[in-house]
Amino acid sequence: MGEAPDIVIVGAGLFGICAAQALKDRGHRVLLLDQGSPPHPLASSTDISKIVRMEYGSDAFYMRLVEEAMAGFDVWNQSLSRPFYHQTGVSMLSGRPFSEGGFEADSWALLQERGHTPERLSSSEIQNRFPALNPETYVDGFFHARGGWVESGALVAELFQRAIDSGVSFQVADVREIISEDGRCLGVRCRNGTRIESDHTLLACGAWAMGILPELASAIRPTGHPVFHLRPADGTQFEAGVFPVFTADIARTGWYGFPAHPSSGLVKIGRHGRGLTIEPRNGERRVHPEDEQALRSFLNESIPALADAPIARTRRCLYADTFDADYWMDHHPRISGLSVATGGSGHGFKMAPVLGTLIADMVERQPNDRLHRFRWRSMDETSPKREAARYDG
Repeated sequence: MGEAPDIVIVGAGLFGICAAQALKDRGHRVLLLDQGSPPHPLASSTDISKIVRMEYGSDAFYMRLVEEAMAGFDVWNQSLSRPFYHQTGVSMLSGRPFSEGGFEADSWALLQERGHTPERLSSSEIQNRFPALNPETYVDGFFHARGGWVESGALVAELFQRAIDSGVSFQVADVREIISEDGRCLGVRCRNGTRIESDHTLLACGAWAMGILPELASAIRPTGHPVFHLRPADGTQFEAGVFPVFTADIARTGWYGFPAHPSSGLVKIGRHGRGLTIEPRNGERRVHPEDEQALRSFLNESIPALADAPIARTRRCLYADTFDADYWMDHHPRISGLSVATGGSGHGFKMAPVLGTLIADMVERQPNDRLHRFRWRSMDETSPKREAARYDG
């Protein structure tokens, strides 16, 4: 491996890979550790697609961050081996008029305030633009051309290879604990007893971080959320031009989805809600019958053409949920040489192009006016929720 690393990063998912690249670019000797080569099939950052949207209700902080991230996706589309971000636009649909407020109305107002130009849609316009949707269910909404989806697992694999090519070292290791002495982190210990030392250790292993640093369990909960891949009878109804990425009254239902995938033809539908608490290593990842019943009810009401579509595959998407839905990026308050970057809370992938800078600035203690939201903090289930799109049912 050459010289010993000065930074060890535990976790080669999106957070860890982006951090590794940024820190390597700043001159650090970086060793990336994971249980297997990415994209790990159980990681939050796997699967075929993730939404890229800047809509966060009235939260201008996150909208600004996604604006920066989208510019980064544009750069990656030119600099990587091929485009992974697909700007098909995003439709935000509401079951009530905007005059009554809500996530969609607040997002619409903030987009205009920040100079964006979404297109407002009445129920008849929703029917004309997106004929697969039930216009009686969605009476208001908008379409924003700046947004779409990213090939998540494929992008993770590309970014990982780029990091390795740039000189980041990688080692398969099942990390189980932090090694500390006199308030100083010395490195990590693996399941087989191997000890890996470094000047600084960064935990960027998502929902697995709580197993390595148990004190995080009071603030972060690993949750699993149902995802379905459906095979439509008529794929032309679900092409991006007539069926873009959408959220379906998401703060009150949790449902969102994607156009038919260009290679498989499958339509992915997921639910961004409360989820089930699961153990990351060995917890059950299957989708339950009641999840499918809820899906069928949603499709009957909202997308009748998919109501009887066969399900090609399912998965339970893993979140590392902070109780306030903000990320967790900070130095440990009592153990020097140890920092954490986790807490994606189901809305981390859209930030991929800015994650490296955020985490590297945190590790190096560089000024960054974004990091105050992600500091080490006290919270529990009573903490106020921030992410307006999250369904709490």
